[in-house]
Order: sequence, then C-alpha cells, then structure tokens
Amino acid sequence: MKFKYILSMALAAACSWCAAAQDAPAKPKYTELYYQRASLFNILGVDSTQIVFLGNSLTHGCEWHELLGMPNVVNRGINGDVVAGIRERVGSVVAGHPAKIFLLTGANDVSHDLSADSIATAVGELIDFIQAETPSTRIYLQSMLPINNSFERYKKLFGKEQVIRDINVRLESIAREKQVTWINLYPYFCDADGNLRRELTNDGLHLLGPGYLVWRDIVLPYVLE
Repeated sequence: MKFKYILSMALAAACSWCAAAQDAPAKPKYTELYYQRASLFNILGVDSTQIVFLGNSLTHGCEWHELLGMPNVVNRGINGDVVAGIRERVGSVVAGHPAKIFLLTGANDVSHDLSADSIATAVGELIDFIQAETPSTRIYLQSMLPINNSFERYKKLFGKEQVIRDINVRLESIAREKQVTWINLYPYFCDADGNLRRELTNDGLHLLGPGYLVWRDIVLPYVLE
C-alpha cells in the first residue's frame, strides 16, 4: 500500500509539472525594452506628413526632431533591435503611410553571427513589405556604420568589420534593385584604418553628439528634398 501511495504521488507530481510546463508562456524573442517601445509606437502611430527614422540603438539614441529642427520627424528606433524585430513592429509605421522612412539596421544581426547575405536579404524583404503596404512612402536605405573594436566593448563584434563592409555592398545593390534611395554613411565615420572615428564614440559602436551632427549633415538634404 505504501509503495502504491508513493507511486501515485509521484505520478501526480509529474502530471502537475507537465501541465505547468504546457501553461508556461513562451520565452519572448526580444528584450523587455523592445516590447515597451513597440507598444508605445503602436499607440502613437504615424501619419502621412511625418518622416520616420527606423532602426536600432543608433537611431534610438538621437532626438531627431530636435537635431533636424523638424517637429514632423519621429523616432522609431529600439535599442538592440534586429531586422526581424523591425519587420514585426513596422506595421504601426506603414499603416500611417508616412512621407519618408530612413532605415538603418544590421549591427545586432551581425553580433548574432548571421552572414552578410542573410542580413542583406532580410533587409531587402523588409523593404519589399514596406513598399507593398505603403507605395507612396519614399524609402531611404542607409548604410551600416563602421565599428571600432579597440574599445574592446562588444565581443560579439570582434573581427566583424569585413562583414559590415560586405553587407553595405549588398545593401547598395538592393537599393538600386528596389529603386530606393541609397545613403552611404560609412565613409564619413571612418578613420584612416577604416574604424569608427574615436572622437565620435565612447564605446566603439554608439555615437556621441558630434557623431549625430555628422549624420545630420549627411541626411538633411534628403529630409528636405
């Protein structure tokens, strides 16, 4: 009797654990910050008069409307975002048929060890989706920026300088193929060795204020055209 009781208790516990495992929520694909900002962007939306800067932490880190002096410019960047993450949340952007979208992405995908071809292909598919959903929106595809691994900050980016250059080559081709405007930011941020200029960053990846001034001066003619 005692053995049967122990066995029944063990089976009950096992069944309880299985039920709990089945009821447990799936692990989120993205960060808490991603869902926080994406939910806010869903509420805010955009409209056809607005210009959207869309991307990851590099876009997130700037107050674009202030830097450009244009209240109709909105920031839809999320720190840590990847191409797939942008695709999943871009619905709230395209639904408003904004006047322009300035897209920059890829650094976090590189840190996840994805190939240059796969990242560029994903960006191309993202552009296809935007064009299908809002044909009136002008798309500006911006190159990835260089990195500077001498800061020894982002280990997943060590040795990935050539991957970024390869992505940019493919992105330029994609821009021509899909008839979107290509903006090559990369050479303006490089030092003589092809690294992100030290005076523009304090971690080798993200930009200080002077870096955003460089970026502003490059994109401003496209914003105003």
